[in-house]
Parts: sequence; structure tokens; C-alpha cells
Amino acid sequence: MAKSTAIREQLEARERIWLAPSATFSDEATRQRAEISSAVRTEFQRDRDRIVHSKSFRRLMHKTQVFVAPAGDHYRTRLTHTLEVSQIARTIGRALRLNEDLIEAIGLGHDLGHTPFGHAGEMALAEFLPNFRHNEQSLRVVDHLEKDGLGLNLTDQVRHGIVHHSKPDDELSASFTGISASLEGEAVRLADAIAYINHDWDDAVRAGIVSNEELPPSVVERLGRSHAQRIDTLVTDVIASSDVEGNRPAVRMSAETLSAANEMRAFLFEQVYYPLNRTPNTVKAQGVIAALCAYYVEHFERMPQEYRKRDGDPTDRLVADYVASMTDRYAIDRYRELFVPKYWD
Repeated sequence: MAKSTAIREQLEARERIWLAPSATFSDEATRQRAEISSAVRTEFQRDRDRIVHSKSFRRLMHKTQVFVAPAGDHYRTRLTHTLEVSQIARTIGRALRLNEDLIEAIGLGHDLGHTPFGHAGEMALAEFLPNFRHNEQSLRVVDHLEKDGLGLNLTDQVRHGIVHHSKPDDELSASFTGISASLEGEAVRLADAIAYINHDWDDAVRAGIVSNEELPPSVVERLGRSHAQRIDTLVTDVIASSDVEGNRPAVRMSAETLSAANEMRAFLFEQVYYPLNRTPNTVKAQGVIAALCAYYVEHFERMPQEYRKRDGDPTDRLVADYVASMTDRYAIDRYRELFVPKYWD
């Protein structure tokens, strides 16, 4: 290949040689607003870089995964969860010869719209703004909120993967149904589930809420006792059970492994999520969200200009954008500033 050929074109040509026929190719990427192509990066690599350099990505380091503002250094945050999801999904994608750059971009961007205080915060925001869901907010972040309202102009393939990484069903589903728009999106969706059911349990063990000995015997028998064993079993099973070469390509788990994963997920909800959501600390966190939303509806002019300058959106939608963007500590600081009386100086 001639030296004058752009590096991007070489990368795209290599994809055509290496990736599975059902993979998503970078030279087919589309954007809502046309752009001049990079000489050295594919379109999905550009998306990944835009996400990593965004403000919303940096804020993930101070957003709750499960435990609200934990004092320990080794509990997961929304950022470490995001990195674990991306790593697991890339392992799956590499083995199946899917597009790792697309997988990485979706994985790194999938939780950009998550609220402070984790799912407890999401539930509080959903009471303020009906039908609020973090995956849809993640798409709103990359489309409208980043870059002072201009958005990141990500490819449609990454955008679809972000908004469809999560669904409201009570259980994990086995395989590709078309909703993620790509096999790479399905790899991220399964990786998200593999990551959280294992690292949230691991954090709960670290916190002394549960112990590994309490896991149902059927889960241990199928998936393994340790965190590493379960991750390896689930990832290996997805790779072995998926088919990206046939007429009906799919990224999926086997029925037996899926059943064990759903059993572990249900046990996690019963033993960890539901009890934590009833603790005074979590209830207080939800109260912070509710109070901030109510305050900024009444004092809309006190929101930052970047969150209130868009035309056509109702006030509650813009308030939800601002409050959802907050980190745990920023939300607590704003609450303290607005509602906690100060000592007379």
C-alpha cells in the first residue's frame, strides 16, 4: 500500500480483512452532521476519544455505583464500572472478530447520563421527571449537553449502542434481538450485566453486607465461587455460545449460564439493592435530589447558563439535565449551600 495512503484508510482496509462479515465496519459509519474524516483515526476511534475527553466522562469518577459516597478506596464508582464494562466487552468482541473501537466507544459512553447516587438517584429523578432513564439521558448528554450545547456529534452506531445498552426487563436476555443496532452494541449490553452483577456483589462482600458463602449453590456450581471465576465463566460462555458467521448472527449466552446469571442477579437485588435502598443514607440521598429539583424549578435563573439556554425544552426537562449531571459531592454541596443554615460569623 502506498505510503501516501492515509492511516485511516489502512485501518479501514484491515477491518475488511479481519472482522467478521456481520461486524460493523468503520467506513460505513454515519453522523447526524457530516464532518471531514480524520487522516489517522477511524470514525469510531474519534467517537471514543471525544467521550474520554468530555466533561461528563470525568464526572463519572465521583458518581455512585452502589454505595453512596463510600469512604473506602476500593469500592467501585461509575467510572470504574464503565472501564470494567469496556474491558469485558472488548474481550468478547476481540474473540468474535467484532469492531473493538465501536465496542469501546459504546462502553465508555453508556453511563454518561447516570445520576448522582446511582440507581437511587435515578429513581428520585424519575419521580420528578416521569420516564427518566439513565440510558436515554446518556444519549441526551452526547447529543445536546456536551460542548456547551453543541453535543459530540457521535456516529449513529455509537449513539444507538449507548441508548439501547439497558432495558427495563426484570431479567437479562440471552441474545441479539436487533434493538442495539449492532452485534457490538449487544456485546456491551451483555458486558454491562456481567460487570455489575459481579462487581456489585464483590463490593457488598467488601462492605460486610453479604459473604460469598451465601451465594446460591446453583450459582456457585455454574459460575464459580470467586469474582474472577464468575467473570471468566460468563465471558467464555458468551464467546462460545455466540455465532457471528451464520445467516442469523447473534451475541448470546447459553441457556444454562443465562439462568445462573439471572439467579445471581435476583439474589443481588434481594440481598443488596433492596436493603440498601431502604437505608437512611439512601433515603437522604434521594431527598437531596428531590429538594434540588424543586428548588431549581422555582429558581430557574440560578442554574448555570449552559443548562438553561436551550429553547423549546420545558423547565423540568432542563432542571433534570442539571441535577442528573451532578456528582455525589457536588449535589451534597449544593444542598448544603441552599438548605443548611450556616453558623453566624
